[in-house]
Amino acid sequence: MNHAVSRLRRERLAASTKPFLARGSGGGRCPSCRLAASHCVCVLRPQVAVRAGVCLIMGDIEALKPSNTGWLIADLVADTFAFGWSRTAVDPALTALLADPQWQPYLVFPGEYVEPQRVVTHLDEQPNAQEASRVPKRPLFVLLDGTWSEARKMFRKSPYLDALPVLSLHPGQASSYRLRRSSREDQFCTAEVAALCLAMAGEVPAAHTLTAWLDVFSAHYLSAKRNLPLDRASEAHQRLQALAAGPA
Repeated sequence: MNHAVSRLRRERLAASTKPFLARGSGGGRCPSCRLAASHCVCVLRPQVAVRAGVCLIMGDIEALKPSNTGWLIADLVADTFAFGWSRTAVDPALTALLADPQWQPYLVFPGEYVEPQRVVTHLDEQPNAQEASRVPKRPLFVLLDGTWSEARKMFRKSPYLDALPVLSLHPGQASSYRLRRSSREDQFCTAEVAALCLAMAGEVPAAHTLTAWLDVFSAHYLSAKRNLPLDRASEAHQRLQALAAGPA
């Protein structure tokens, strides 16, 4: 696997002074999907064309966690970029990406935490009339990937994000994420947020496929973690297979 999150994971491991051992690593994990080898999901990985991009700004060890769902976004969205967050420094490649004229970056974060004039709720809203161009820019969704406390810290202490319009999501549905506990009942995991963004951008097949990929990954992860039988004919597996096959 050689997507942006896997590369960041390798860089983070290389910089570590001691090995990172995730729970349940004793039986060996597949390096491509991070699941226990007995529950590898690689053969089911879908492919779908996506015009939008995703920029993940990740907490210190987020890329190392087998439960991280930013990895699933990178599995699916070819133009996924991943950067480790630091309070004292910013990767020049990140600032260059945010300034790239082909992209319209949107920082995805609850609108209640910012000035109202920065908040957009639809992608056709132009935060600055001068930004309207003859050729529509590709949306780039900037996601702060970490715990809720980490995401708030990244949001407050990243001045290079202050000029970006803030995309505030109002999904009207509950999260189905099951791999970690959240301090907020209304919090969605990173892959769920990305799926909502893709749907908003008109990338509905990609949004549905990412949701199904998350559900299948979660089923394999929890089956291995809890030592339960894996139902490879489950509704989630069938849904992913049908999406991968395309329209009938």
